[in-house]
Amino acid sequence: MAETLLEIDGVETCYGLSQVLFGLSLKVQSGEMVALMGRNGMGKTTTIRSIMGMTPARSGTIRFAGEQVRSLPSYKIAKLGIGLVPEGRQIFPNLTVYENLVAASGNRQGVSDPWTIDKIHALFPRLAERCNNMGVTLSGGEQQMLAIGRALMTNPKLLILDEATEGLAPLIRDEIWNCLSMLKGRGQSVLVIDKNVANLSKIADRHYIIERGRTVWTGTSEQLIAEPDLQHRYLGI
Repeated sequence: MAETLLEIDGVETCYGLSQVLFGLSLKVQSGEMVALMGRNGMGKTTTIRSIMGMTPARSGTIRFAGEQVRSLPSYKIAKLGIGLVPEGRQIFPNLTVYENLVAASGNRQGVSDPWTIDKIHALFPRLAERCNNMGVTLSGGEQQMLAIGRALMTNPKLLILDEATEGLAPLIRDEIWNCLSMLKGRGQSVLVIDKNVANLSKIADRHYIIERGRTVWTGTSEQLIAEPDLQHRYLGI
């Protein structure tokens, strides 16, 4: 049986007096790709911020690799082996592509075949072409590639992508989905937020749908595809 890498149980998170998460629970097993879905404003990004300690949960349990992390600061959570591709990319605009990639790079988990600059360039050839360009000069799609590459250079146990393809051109979206499919083939554990059910159902092992800060459904890709009414109820505009 696969090891439980990330486990969230009964998490409640607030912004001041405004509560966003109400007893949210989810799991990611080692080597598994899990999708977190829901309409805008339902708590997906707050879930990620709670995991990473950026908006600490008020109550509940967040365990990563067997360790309770709910009370830890963000930098310690990242050091345990979580690589985040945040919403909005948040690359360093005044650093070059190369400098962005190496700024937080490391192999703290002692991975036998770690990510390197050459491997990132092979994954995203555009980054090799833009190696000496400043981050601020990149297109949105190139910035997303850079954000993914930067996270991979930390050699994470778990890769988290918040809005993996939002706002990207169709060709760039395809490149990102191909990247995620390749990572899944490598056994990389992934938690991904996105709205594209068709693509997610091809590569994700399991899905969680949240509504107003609560988990309202969880199941496999086959189960999600078989329930179009569910998609309309919780994911439709």
